[in-house]
Amino acid sequence: MPTSAKNKIIIAVDAPNAKAALKLVDQLSGQGCLFKIGLQLFTAEGPSIVREIQARGARVFLDLKFHDIPNTAREAVHSAVALGVDMTTIHLCGGPEMVGESVRAANESNTLVLGVSVLTSMDEASLRAVSVPMTPRDQVLHLAQMGVANGLRGIVASPLELAPLREKFGTALTIVTPGVRPAGSDTGDQKRIMTPGDAIRAGADYLVIGRPITGASSPLDALESIADEVESATHG
Repeated sequence: MPTSAKNKIIIAVDAPNAKAALKLVDQLSGQGCLFKIGLQLFTAEGPSIVREIQARGARVFLDLKFHDIPNTAREAVHSAVALGVDMTTIHLCGGPEMVGESVRAANESNTLVLGVSVLTSMDEASLRAVSVPMTPRDQVLHLAQMGVANGLRGIVASPLELAPLREKFGTALTIVTPGVRPAGSDTGDQKRIMTPGDAIRAGADYLVIGRPITGASSPLDALESIADEVESATHG
């Protein structure tokens, strides 16, 4: 679990290639935050980018959202564990067996398997379009309950679901929260968002932040400013 404000911050390295990614990582790798590698960067560079970031002393969150038959998801998690990443993700919509197999694949490791619930780009209309009749809140709680029943210890959920998740599960789940935007920032394609301070006060363990840091003229200054807000919310 994080022990400082910067430990709570996960920087989304949504870069097109290793050169751009490592330019950012080299500016921030000594700050104690994690670096999230997603589909764009991993598809371009493969496992080598994980190793290059780790070689700089940084921790990695491999966010590939595995969603497949149980055997394939399990082996994908095994591969993530072999890379030594701190966190990796599965889609909870893969169902109980897939979740259970994926969680067990990481049981003897230090890799935390996180269940992705409802993407922050989705709202109630988006869920209805894929035949989910629930509100985002109810769907997140439903998937979280299924995940916990199958051994899950961590979840990815928007800031708007933090309070109901904490009410239902207490501290049993580590909650990683995307959709975090400092006041005045462009919301982009995110629909369920909150400021860093409000997300921490609502119960987030980790905040995933991309463009407000990576797109800033000084990523280090942007990180420091957000860390100050997180620190105030943690101890305020």
